[in-house]
Amino acid sequence: MEWTLTGLLGISALLLVISLYKTRHASKVNHREVDMVHISVMKEINSIQDSIRHIELDVEVITKEAGIQLSSDRKVFLREVLDLYKRNYSIESIAEKNQVTVSEIEQILAPFQESKDEGRIVAYEN
Repeated sequence: MEWTLTGLLGISALLLVISLYKTRHASKVNHREVDMVHISVMKEINSIQDSIRHIELDVEVITKEAGIQLSSDRKVFLREVLDLYKRNYSIESIAEKNQVTVSEIEQILAPFQESKDEGRIVAYEN
């Protein structure tokens, strides 16, 4: 009976050691996977930051070359108007939101609006 208890105790101790080893190994593998995901996300963030930096520099070069001088308030206003227009807000609601006239909003958005009549003219010319 004593030998049986001793044997069972020894087997349980051995199983405990094996279980701890496997758990530690699985934890290390999990940690490596998390590290790899973290590294790839950081690379992607750095890439996006580089792209943003390049776009900002391009805009600065274009505004200098074109000789456009806009105040920061005017830039923010134009950006907001264009953003709302791109999100399919009506010109009237954009004007109301920014407390300006509809004609001023139309004037601002004129370069960004696509002419719908041009496609019809080309289609009928053939």
